[in-house]
Amino acid sequence: MKGYVLDYINENEFKKLERALKKYNMLAYKKLNFEYYPALRNGKFVGQMTSQNKKAGTETYELKLPSDSMFTQIHGDVKLIYTVYVNEQTIMLNTITPSDILLEGHKSELATYKGIMISKQNASKDMFKIDLLKMLQDKQ
Repeated sequence: MKGYVLDYINENEFKKLERALKKYNMLAYKKLNFEYYPALRNGKFVGQMTSQNKKAGTETYELKLPSDSMFTQIHGDVKLIYTVYVNEQTIMLNTITPSDILLEGHKSELATYKGIMISKQNASKDMFKIDLLKMLQDKQ
């Protein structure tokens, strides 16, 4: 077989994250499925290498996915974290971050505040961050 095989550490959890990403950030989802997954299958490891274990023959990467700048400032970068098993020619898809907001969005519909989705658990904290960032943008 030619190329690398994509596999999952926890397929159910990863598929939930992918579905939430599709729902809340279509650009990142399209890039992931139509650019990054084919590149990974062809052996082109995109993103930044975060760790390497030469003894086990593994390399771990973080790939930053495109996202709205306000979302990034509130919840953090949207990243795909994966591990490459070089000897077995297998890529294990670990997770997509920020997993907490994506999993919460998978369970139930997320509310928005000024166009940015907010967590139900940390709604006041997220609204405070949004208001603060909007005030800083208005001052400039």
